Amino acid sequence: MSTLFDLPFEEPEPEPAASPEPARPQVREVPDPEETRRVYTVAQLTARIRSLLEREFFEVWVEGELSNCKVWTTGHMYFTLKDRQAQIKGVIFRLPLSRLRFKPADGMRVIARGRVSVYDQKGDYQLLCEHMEPEGIGARQLAFEQLKARLAAEGLFAAERKRTLPALPRKIGVVTSLDGAAIRDIIKVLRRRYANAHIVVRPTRVQGEGAALDIARGLRAIGKVPGIDVVIVGRGGGSIEDLWAFNEEVVARAIGGCPVPTISAVGHETDVTIADFVADLRAPTPSAAAEMVVSRKDDFCTHIDRLSHRITSALRSRLHRFESQLRMLEARSGHAGARGQLAMRGRHVAELSSALRHTMRAKLTETERRYRLLQLKLETFDPRRGLEANRTRLVTADGRLDGTFRRRLHTFQARLGNLSAQLDALSPLAVLGRGYAVCWNADQTKIVRDAQTIAEGDEVNVTLERGALRCEVKERRLDIAGAEAPAHEES
Repeated sequence: MSTLFDLPFEEPEPEPAASPEPARPQVREVPDPEETRRVYTVAQLTARIRSLLEREFFEVWVEGELSNCKVWTTGHMYFTLKDRQAQIKGVIFRLPLSRLRFKPADGMRVIARGRVSVYDQKGDYQLLCEHMEPEGIGARQLAFEQLKARLAAEGLFAAERKRTLPALPRKIGVVTSLDGAAIRDIIKVLRRRYANAHIVVRPTRVQGEGAALDIARGLRAIGKVPGIDVVIVGRGGGSIEDLWAFNEEVVARAIGGCPVPTISAVGHETDVTIADFVADLRAPTPSAAAEMVVSRKDDFCTHIDRLSHRITSALRSRLHRFESQLRMLEARSGHAGARGQLAMRGRHVAELSSALRHTMRAKLTETERRYRLLQLKLETFDPRRGLEANRTRLVTADGRLDGTFRRRLHTFQARLGNLSAQLDALSPLAVLGRGYAVCWNADQTKIVRDAQTIAEGDEVNVTLERGALRCEVKERRLDIAGAEAPAHEES
């Protein structure tokens, strides 16, 4: 096997044609290595290779076998596409993967569409897949078989979970499109066979992108309507692409979770969808579904008339038999006066019934009278009346208490003012305020009241209205009026 390094970088030059003149030697200029050499970094070289690959293989279809399929937490699936001679790594991102109609698995032969690129961190080239379809079998058919096998394994198709339809439902739910012929056929059949039926229609899309989610929401919504007895879900005929919404998993699980019996009426009799397997009953057409929901009203009336006739005949037969037995008993000697005894017994029963009614009426009248008396007493002792009286007394007492408190407070304030005035009159501070002073000894332990207790040269403390003085006695006078001459003590 040859590689790129086995091939020449330049094509060999063709040999010159033979010339009668001798060939002149050609002078070939040798380029400067510094001018022709270009150095790439690894990142630059990888980026250029990626650019060349993406430009050359912008969109390619590759056929091969899947292996090493693994879906990461990001939702992207990484895989290897191989055949007998080579392999290529590939990746399909989350959004294109969710649009596939089947689930890729190891060993499956597929045809993938995408572009070739390079993963720079590892230098590997890979296929960025944008679409994938299985080889040989269609993607829709494969998705159908895969979903059918998975739901069957979960027991969603089990016969024991199928519910029977009510005999005569009162409220019928219909999940379909308002624009199709299915809703008109269903209403026409129901009105003809059972005109009193209450029909609740939940409009929904039945084909196109997002139709499956809309159908599932419609089933959940109509299942919550109070009184719904049975639900019809379906649409008219169409191609497999038109009917594909009823092959989606979300619709299958919505039908399985419906709280009431469900009838699947999708397409024509030859069309089979996943919804048909999950539903409690499959109808070949929407009209047939309406016929399955209700029986003909005339059939019910005929059945009722037949039962009524049988009951009437049975009652007449028993009555004739009892009359024959009664006549036989009356014919016996021991029952000759049976009719008279029965008449007397009947009269006695009538009298007892009349007396019982009279006694019951009297008892009821007495009970009613006692009830009224008790009601009057109860109204007399109604706590609401006492509560109102107590509230009035409380307001009055509160007013009196407030007045008394104010009067006592005024009296106490007046007494306090008088006492304060008396205290101010007797206070030595008031005397000081009038110009007098208080004289203390040197250590302020005794008030000086007599000049004889102080000698000249002693220190005294004088308290004034504002402040105090520390004084030394220069002269001592015994007579404050000055009548006597100052006396000097001998030292």
